[in-house]
Amino acid sequence: MTPHQGQRFELREHTADIAVEAAGNTLEDVFAAVAEGLAAASCDETPDASGDRFSLSVTAESREALLFDYLDDLIYLRDVRVELPVDHRVETISHSDDADETACWTLEASARGVPLAEIDAREVKAVTYSEMRLERVDDEWEAYVVFDV
Repeated sequence: MTPHQGQRFELREHTADIAVEAAGNTLEDVFAAVAEGLAAASCDETPDASGDRFSLSVTAESREALLFDYLDDLIYLRDVRVELPVDHRVETISHSDDADETACWTLEASARGVPLAEIDAREVKAVTYSEMRLERVDDEWEAYVVFDV
């Protein structure tokens, strides 16, 4: 699993859990890089051509909640579809304010689902808010996310 241009991630030891530290040129890049880190935490290698692409949309009240909900949806989809989402692409992240002054963040993304029967996958149980960080640093976005394993 290789991140796309403009993205990078590293897996970090975190007590009994695992953390992903990621960076990207854009908010979309860093979200996709964290998702690639989630996939890497789940499996060492995935088949290059196996699995079909699927789309997903996520809406949340804040940027951090959007990242949490996106990763939570990927874990949920893994369990429901019995596929590991890989090769993540986040096409757009947009922000709008409702008339009642509630912020609304939306993400449009896609991933390729590799059947779990084709890989040796470890279970990542959940994404956590513990120590979550999402911020702009200099000319790029950085994220740190802890997963319960």
